Amino acid sequence: MAELPDLQVFAQILSHRFRGKTLEELEVKVAKKLNVTAAQLKAKLEGEKLSKVLRYGKTLHFHFGKEVLQVHLMLRGKLEVLKKDSALPKYTILAFYFAGGEGFAVVDMLRAATPTLNPEAVKAPDALEMDEQYFAEALSKSRKMVKEVLMDQKKMRGIGNSYADEILWDARVSPFSVSSAIPEKIVKKLFKSLGAVLKEAIAAIAKENGDELRGELRDFMKVHGAQLEKSPSGAAVKSEKIGGRTSYYTDEQKLYS
Repeated sequence: MAELPDLQVFAQILSHRFRGKTLEELEVKVAKKLNVTAAQLKAKLEGEKLSKVLRYGKTLHFHFGKEVLQVHLMLRGKLEVLKKDSALPKYTILAFYFAGGEGFAVVDMLRAATPTLNPEAVKAPDALEMDEQYFAEALSKSRKMVKEVLMDQKKMRGIGNSYADEILWDARVSPFSVSSAIPEKIVKKLFKSLGAVLKEAIAAIAKENGDELRGELRDFMKVHGAQLEKSPSGAAVKSEKIGGRTSYYTDEQKLYS
């Protein structure tokens, strides 16, 4: 699943390539997840200029005139640039064609990617926009495992399974720790790790992608991944299910309970 760093880079690339261009045609191949009809979506967006593309938590917001189209890629969704006169990729959900001939497609073999016209605002802050006080309060009020809190989109938006593991390893906090049991000093360290890990990932992904959409990149991760046997400091990487998802961690991480 695309997480905050991936989506941040996708937004930058799409904005750089298509900002200011007029959407000449929107092709809706799968409409079942839309909150409006395909005809209504086309009527609202076609002929409008794309003013900006922003990441909003785990979603992308495409701003066309007064309208905003939110796209959630879900588990397997991806974005592909369309060259002039190129065939649509298999499993296309939406295809955007701009003046000049190029465009991009939302593709998902599971057909789960979800487009929403003018979505409602959500209360939870973005993981890179919340302050330390909010973060500390979110942890102090929960008896859940800290990894579950980091991934709770109703508390903070953007962090998923992969980066939760990386953040927790960087702070040397066990994913099984009870959130409210983590000492204040360690909460500060965890908050610092959160920002550092996400920003470093954005920089690494942006460098690798350049101006192309290369999909999700994970080869720089330090503990999250079945192929990783040891952390950079030499500890064995272990795995266990948390909330149905595989978590990766090491004994370097302290358990607070």
